[in-house]
Amino acid sequence: MRLVVVSAGLSVPSSTRLLADRLAAAAVEGTAARVEVVELRDLAVEIAHHFTNGFPGRALGSALDAVTTADGLIVVTPVFSASYSGLFKSFFDVLDMDALAGKPVLIAATGGSARHSLVLEHALRPLFAHLRAVVVPTGVYAASEDWGAEGLADRIDRAAAELRSLMTALAAAAGTATEADGTAGTEGVGAAGGAVATGGSRDPGPAGQVPAAKPPVPRGTAPAASARTVSGGGFEVVPFEQQLAALRP
Repeated sequence: MRLVVVSAGLSVPSSTRLLADRLAAAAVEGTAARVEVVELRDLAVEIAHHFTNGFPGRALGSALDAVTTADGLIVVTPVFSASYSGLFKSFFDVLDMDALAGKPVLIAATGGSARHSLVLEHALRPLFAHLRAVVVPTGVYAASEDWGAEGLADRIDRAAAELRSLMTALAAAAGTATEADGTAGTEGVGAAGGAVATGGSRDPGPAGQVPAAKPPVPRGTAPAASARTVSGGGFEVVPFEQQLAALRP
């Protein structure tokens, strides 16, 4: 698995980058996941050029590819004017609209006052919901007084555990889907010598007979859990194509 961290901190050193690093370390603890950090401060000029010419520079293109192909994201922004920074928003404005669909995202922010903590709910969560990402329940906000105080470490651990569980479950679901697709359509020989499908939705009955196909799921009815439904860490992950099938007439 690969975890990509997007940090929109501007200063060096940056409390935004510090929070990003602590979240990443907690999220990959006990796993073999690789971590890649995207510093938006270094991409500011290329992001601006992208708005004017429509083409990403080499560094921005690499960052966009990293975010698009990641198994999970941690995004951290400083609070400006009670919202995310303009640089943070600009980066996700140049990202393809479908790049984050179904991708696990942990949202976090830093600010000078605890009064801005709701930025997670009124700004960041709606943004990534619009991009159709899967935002973990716990967001992390760190005010100046939170550093070294009780509570921040617990929030970091809880949010990181939620992201790790979701990434692991989705990776397992993808692996199961790949195995199922690899065996779909293969044929075997039944007891009576007839060919029977072993990878489809029909199973051989007595004496090699193939029963009738199962009726389609009525529109608006969720399909029953299958081999592609994976539960883990308190999450139940149902592949998008399975959810979409339930909506078809």
